[in-house]
Amino acid sequence: MTSVAAGEITIFVDADACPVKDEIYRVAGRHGLKTFVVSNAYINVPRDPMIERVIVPQGPDVADDWIAERAGPAAVVVTQDIPLADRCVRAGASVLSPKGRAFTSDSIGMALATRNLMEDIRSTGEITRGPRPFTPRDRSAFLQALETAIVRMKRART
Repeated sequence: MTSVAAGEITIFVDADACPVKDEIYRVAGRHGLKTFVVSNAYINVPRDPMIERVIVPQGPDVADDWIAERAGPAAVVVTQDIPLADRCVRAGASVLSPKGRAFTSDSIGMALATRNLMEDIRSTGEITRGPRPFTPRDRSAFLQALETAIVRMKRART
């Protein structure tokens, strides 16, 4: 793994089923940010020294653990995984869903509670609707949220 200087803004992507990887690459490239694309299977990434593919061993939460161990105040984490988002928020990272939702210390508790409630309902055999389909509007909201998070982090460092 390429090292990252302490305090350098870095993007971590929970890449399994992430629909906005190309958008992340574009924004990261525009800002010159190191990006780690983390998964437990091979994923194509652009040939760019600032984008690093990280393949972790198979197993529950191995990719999440890898990201959470490195997330901190200089990190932007992109994930749909609410427990991972919680861990990263507690570490001080800026955390975004692929639909542009920012997880914060104020919002993560409700997101976790909702996730746990839905998991309990499904475990009883109740059939629930899955997430709504990913739309161009979601993609646009994500791009705006990512840009905003990076600009905010850069301003905080100057």
